[in-house]
Amino acid sequence: MLSIKQRLIYMNFLQFFVWGAWLITIANYWFDTKHWSPSEFGAIFSTLGISSLFMPTIMGILADRWVNVEKLYAILHIFGGLLLAYIPFVSNSSDFFWVIFFAMMCYMPTIALSNSISYSTLKNNNLDIVKDFPPIRVWGTIGFIAAMWVTNLTGNKASENQFYIAAISAILLGIYSFTLPKCPPQKTSEKSKKLDKIIGLDAFKLFKTYKMALFFLFSMLLGAALQLTNMYGDVYLSEFKNIAAYKNLWVVEHSTIIMSISQVSETLFILAIPFFLKRFGIKRVMLISMFAWVLRFGLLAYGNPAEGLWMIIVSCIVYGMAFDFFNVSGSLFIETTTSSRIRSSAQGLFMMMTNGFGAILGSFSSGIIIERFYKLADGGNDWKGIWLLFATYALIVALLFALFFKHKHDPNQRVEINH
Repeated sequence: MLSIKQRLIYMNFLQFFVWGAWLITIANYWFDTKHWSPSEFGAIFSTLGISSLFMPTIMGILADRWVNVEKLYAILHIFGGLLLAYIPFVSNSSDFFWVIFFAMMCYMPTIALSNSISYSTLKNNNLDIVKDFPPIRVWGTIGFIAAMWVTNLTGNKASENQFYIAAISAILLGIYSFTLPKCPPQKTSEKSKKLDKIIGLDAFKLFKTYKMALFFLFSMLLGAALQLTNMYGDVYLSEFKNIAAYKNLWVVEHSTIIMSISQVSETLFILAIPFFLKRFGIKRVMLISMFAWVLRFGLLAYGNPAEGLWMIIVSCIVYGMAFDFFNVSGSLFIETTTSSRIRSSAQGLFMMMTNGFGAILGSFSSGIIIERFYKLADGGNDWKGIWLLFATYALIVALLFALFFKHKHDPNQRVEINH
């Protein structure tokens, strides 16, 4: 019989396998197979952000008030899988936008819901979430890596089959999720009939707290950087095939595997999160993440698949710190500083700011800016200029965060914000 931790590990593995099967390689499908434009591609990636504006929050409210989290999670994955399976039948970019948008409406809230399932299950079994969650969550990253490798090694990084791989795994996860430990809505004895408390919108009152408001603001600004290498990293390496000196290099042909070093790095840095959070606190950990993004983009700007390969590899290693120290630590910060009554809603709010407003900001603006200012005469992209622009943005965000976000770290204090 599987242990609680093993059951959560399988859930996390499949959760991110679904995403990894297409997220990094969709640019190859978009540009090399369909030959659609960069600005349209920015719109496609913005579907992650648009759906994250409202779906995680709505689903979090449902989970907090009315529906078992694991059942809601299962239903969303099954419907999302069916939509992913339909994508190969789409023949134009406008229809593609709407199908991927509805698929992301199903998928994006499941990230926050998977965290809620993990946290609830661990606490119900008297386990320490700060200590026990990261080693479980790391299997999500392993799932993401496995999916990238499957897509690349089967020769499907530019084909529609990547969506079938994602669809099958999503439907399997949905079926499996019905067997997960029950996570019922929080019972409450409150008599208040105020609308915000009835439907869970009181989570938005977190914005009244200066520290939390700033945390969500910078979550949005840094969220703009989170998807940029997912959008352009693999196609950046793939486009070296257009340069004779790099055309037949293994690195170029297997760019997805090289980029998966980023996720391998994630697995290591996730395990380091409890130590860094306890020792340095959320502000310093998030600052480390921001400066890691600066380094990540800067190294990509000057790297290449031959003598500059070490820069690309180091950039991928740095990605683990850049992503985890913000994304996972931010989720844990929300979990340990908000009332249990609004916790799922607060996780959805965090997702809304990062993968919602942040992703929209990064996706739309990067697509427009690249098409207008960084297209070369031969139709290619000025990747050095693009990565340096992204590095400058991350640096500005880091400096502003260091200046304005005030947080005194106490490794022994657990603060719970009640509203």
